[in-house]
Amino acid sequence: MSNGEAVFGFYIPTVTLMGVGAHKQICAQMKSLGVSKPFIVADKGITAAGITAQICDLLKADMGAEAVVYDDTVPNPTDKNVAEGLALYQKSGCDMIITLGGGSSHDCGKGIGLVATNGGTIHDYEGVDKSTQAMPPFIAINTTAGTASEMTRFCIITDTSRKVKMAIVDWRVTPAIAINDPLLMMGMPSFLTAATGMDALTHSVEAYVSTIATPITDACAIKSIELIAQYLRPAVANGEDIVARDKMAYAEYLAGMAFNNASLGHVHAMAHQLGGFYDLPHGVCNAILLPHVSRFNLISKLDRYADVAVALGENIEGLSAREAAERALTAIQTLSADVGIPSDLTQLGVKKEDLKIMAENAQKDACGATNPRRPTLDDVIQIYTNAL
Repeated sequence: MSNGEAVFGFYIPTVTLMGVGAHKQICAQMKSLGVSKPFIVADKGITAAGITAQICDLLKADMGAEAVVYDDTVPNPTDKNVAEGLALYQKSGCDMIITLGGGSSHDCGKGIGLVATNGGTIHDYEGVDKSTQAMPPFIAINTTAGTASEMTRFCIITDTSRKVKMAIVDWRVTPAIAINDPLLMMGMPSFLTAATGMDALTHSVEAYVSTIATPITDACAIKSIELIAQYLRPAVANGEDIVARDKMAYAEYLAGMAFNNASLGHVHAMAHQLGGFYDLPHGVCNAILLPHVSRFNLISKLDRYADVAVALGENIEGLSAREAAERALTAIQTLSADVGIPSDLTQLGVKKEDLKIMAENAQKDACGATNPRRPTLDDVIQIYTNAL
């Protein structure tokens, strides 16, 4: 860090409710916001699992509130999702937004809220802090333990015409209230538990080695990594393990606190392109890329990657700085394999001929700005190639 002025922000929701049964407080939180007609953004999986109906019934029983539901959000939410949801929101007469699910629902809801009060289209807000008006009152109820979108200022929307994930980083899209209840995470299938857990790990590792990390984000990142190392495997092995679910909810939230303020790096910049180009699961892309980008970054942050190794449970006593840092990469790959993540991008259908265009787009992604080592275009192509 330079000796000149340096100001670091710290962004989190005004209210966060954690723990078993937290979702039952939604009506009290709505009353505190002075709203009464909710617009719910979800996806078909959440609705099929009965969670959308559960929340609607709770709202009606406690407040007599009839919710309007948009549940056509897709796993990588698109500009078309935002436009469709916005049209329904605008004609519904609703006075607030509730997002229900994981990152897809939260990001779609953020996009709807952003355009509802600021105008234009979602494409106008790609980049950092492009909005000028606050979103409608916003409550994010989380059902996965990975993205942390329920509490961040990040909104990732696929531009379907360019096949690119737009990174919208704007403090105004931070939900007013975030709710993390492990009861709503119990039905998550093992593959989703694994993918979202590795997403959270990527958030923490990238935030810890970020060029704008602070003691606050460091504390959040390291504790998150420790919790993931201890509880992700049990959560994948037994989805009904309420202790593992609860600890993973804390882990993903801590990871969100870390990257929401220290930002991310080239793992996310590159994973966004895989998701936008091939419509692949974000957490899986992160998990595959994390050790490869980390290896590229290693020389810039040997001490920090050594800390990551310790947080992951590795014994680095007597090792050189390089050997200790290398242990982090080994531990990440072992955890990824243990929870069933594919080992390479070829298994996801990624083709070598697409790497150059994805690398070019990755170089434009806002998440890469805080990567600890500056890659060239050829470097990014090589990292993709190593992950094939």
